[in-house]
Amino acid sequence: MKSSKIEIIEVHQFGGFKSKHLEKHLILLCVFSFSLFTFHSVNAQNLDTYQNQALQNNPEIQSMNSSVEIARERINEVNSIPDTEFGFGYFVSEPETRTGPQKLRVSVKQMLPWFGTIDSRKEYAGYMVSVEEADLEIARRKLRLNVSQLYYEIYELQEKVEVLEENIQLLEIYRTMALNSVEVGKASAVEVLRLKMRQNDLVEKKKNLQLNIEVKETEFNNLLNINDDAEILVQDTLLIPIESSENINLSIHPELQKFDRFAESIEASEQVNLQEAAPKLGLGVDYISVQERTDMNFSDNGKDILMPMLSISVPIFNKKYRSVTKQNELRQEQISSNRNLRLNELESSLRSALNERASARIKFEAQADNLGQAKDAEDLLLKQYETGTIDFDDVLDIQEIQLQIQMNLIEAVSTWFKKDAIVEYLTVNNL
Repeated sequence: MKSSKIEIIEVHQFGGFKSKHLEKHLILLCVFSFSLFTFHSVNAQNLDTYQNQALQNNPEIQSMNSSVEIARERINEVNSIPDTEFGFGYFVSEPETRTGPQKLRVSVKQMLPWFGTIDSRKEYAGYMVSVEEADLEIARRKLRLNVSQLYYEIYELQEKVEVLEENIQLLEIYRTMALNSVEVGKASAVEVLRLKMRQNDLVEKKKNLQLNIEVKETEFNNLLNINDDAEILVQDTLLIPIESSENINLSIHPELQKFDRFAESIEASEQVNLQEAAPKLGLGVDYISVQERTDMNFSDNGKDILMPMLSISVPIFNKKYRSVTKQNELRQEQISSNRNLRLNELESSLRSALNERASARIKFEAQADNLGQAKDAEDLLLKQYETGTIDFDDVLDIQEIQLQIQMNLIEAVSTWFKKDAIVEYLTVNNL
């Protein structure tokens, strides 16, 4: 939340102390309170922009896109028959036949899978493409979730820095008030020093938060696979939306659909196995070159030999195929168990995210009410200052309480959106 810089022209008098800085603080507090509950739609698309950028640039997604294309190309790989066999032989010692000596032999042979085997292989390869696509969708969802989580963490840190800066300025106002009270003998120098020490503590916290922001921004840029020095622009403020009914359907989640597609691929694999266990046919032809005999002359002298061939390969010892069938049955049972396990885990994660999101809303509403109470207490302190009876111990107490409330509000908002991102990961159909 970026508080506006406001210059106060009119100067009022509070007990002999000119309150230009005091009025500035009050207006800053109003700006903070307003911005905390206001949503600036001008930056509403920032997160979507970053998520889309990550989907385009992230190396893991690019790698998985390649895996999908490789799986699709395997369909062309299995849409083929075995290699054609060519043979060539030259008779060193020429066998003598009635029609003449044999000089050379040329053969060609083609084995053919059983009917429907190639179609079964293509179907299996197609299911494996769908498994790869499910993996890709899971990775895309997880990447969007990770981008969201880091985005809201950066938002939380930046907002806390803003609040600390406002409170540092507030303490400077109080310190000025204390100095004026010391001059008229209504406060001690120790109170001034305590205010300064408290101010230094907040400056330290602010610097540590800024270091954490740098770390988170580096992680964020790495997710997007962009320059580490690129500026991260998060929304000025976030508004927890009004509660709405949830349309939850975990069955469409890619992590569960992956198990379904994998089960279908096992069925297709078993069909391929059955086809592979069937006989295989072979077609071929042999050509033998025969040299003419010189010692006699007859009608078929030197006639070449052409011999068509038909062969069949029968898997008599088919223990291998029976074993594959048993393995496929066990895989189906394993997939069913793993799917049920993952469904239970997803349901637990969803329930936890929904409860924590609801808890964040409750915390926000309670802390928003507390902020109003702290503001009333601050008003009472300011009225005491007008009468010259301000207690700077109370000033420090109310400042610390107000700071903690502001931090709690920011954490509640950040937590709500982080948990909402998990709910979206688990329930949204198309991202």
